[in-house]
Amino acid sequence: MTWKESIKKFEHYLKLERSLSKHSVDAYVGDITKLMEFTVLQGETLLPLEVGTSDLQRFLEYLTELGIQPSSQARVISGVKSFFKFLQFEEFTENDPAALIEAPKLGRKLPDTLSYLEIEKIIAAIDHSTAEGPRNRAIIETLYSSGLRVSELLSLKLGDIHFDVGFLRVLGKGNKERLVPVGSAALKYLDIYLNQV
Repeated sequence: MTWKESIKKFEHYLKLERSLSKHSVDAYVGDITKLMEFTVLQGETLLPLEVGTSDLQRFLEYLTELGIQPSSQARVISGVKSFFKFLQFEEFTENDPAALIEAPKLGRKLPDTLSYLEIEKIIAAIDHSTAEGPRNRAIIETLYSSGLRVSELLSLKLGDIHFDVGFLRVLGKGNKERLVPVGSAALKYLDIYLNQV
């Protein structure tokens, strides 16, 4: 089976069996096209079913030499792995040369956080002369002191606030419930908003 034939079959599989969007299908086909071009550049006439693990390792080195970022390399490797799994699934081959290939490790970035001064500027900008002022102060203080997601804050109910022990009962991702400590300043402004406004 030639590259052209196998890529066409893979494309049909992605569209019909996996119902992927055109953008995703194009990305997967582009990944396999890169692999095909690599085999041509190597001066080898390897067909898809002749590609081995060592060829894929050289392909990874080639991607690095091209200056492709690790995150993009990981996506290409994911596409290549899907291609060889497809060939195995359709029983064109019994072995999967991509099974032992690992994508580059991606470091997880920590989210950006606001500095103490930035938080102070936000709090200073709140207009306390309106009814929304104490509410906004309670919101900002609660977010800042507890580290809640905005969606978690929005779903808080009065019964979830335990003023006596300084905890919030939070329903987070996956409907998982947890207790979250909340600062005294946040509790103070929650109390002002609830009882005075």
